[in-house]
Amino acid sequence: MNEQNQKSWMGRNWPWALPVGCCSGCLILIVVVVFGVGTAVFGIIDELAEVSPIEEAINIAEKNDKILEYIGKDIETEGFPNGKISIKNDEGDVDFRIQIIGNRGVGTLVVRGIRSDKKWVYEDLYVIIKESGERINLLENRKLLEEGI
Repeated sequence: MNEQNQKSWMGRNWPWALPVGCCSGCLILIVVVVFGVGTAVFGIIDELAEVSPIEEAINIAEKNDKILEYIGKDIETEGFPNGKISIKNDEGDVDFRIQIIGNRGVGTLVVRGIRSDKKWVYEDLYVIIKESGERINLLENRKLLEEGI
């Protein structure tokens, strides 16, 4: 009787199985990390985009006659807000400045307020015109818009 000692599957296939197993494990880990970070970033952006105080403040500014006179139409922001925006569930608070640019000039939009029940209530909302240093209050304009005057 002749017995043959045969190697195991791993013993016969280790030259290709080991690198493929390690590389696929690393690849899976990288994919999980990338998708996890992407999901977190998308969630934060989605939360801010839902009711963005930046967009709401710019919309209010675009309806102000003095802003249209000094800064012009097609107002856009430049850079990131300087300050803080904090949102947790349906509540939050903002206190920031951001540069705005129109087709006629430049200004700084200042926003301070709180969020309650997914609605922003502003304590301060004004634009400082860069050329003249004039401060244009946007809260008065917002009250008139809400009242339909």
